[in-house]
Amino acid sequence: MLRTITLGSCVYVQGVYVKDLADGRIIVKVDETVYSGTPVIRKN
Repeated sequence: MLRTITLGSCVYVQGVYVKDLADGRIIVKVDETVYSGTPVIRKN
């Protein structure tokens, strides 16, 4: 499943969801690189 995270104030990364972290961040993988950040919440 693809997820989008925020790194800092204005950098977004979209990648394959890996796992949740205890502090509320999530880990996503883009090719061979792994990123952790705050998940972007979808507004309805």
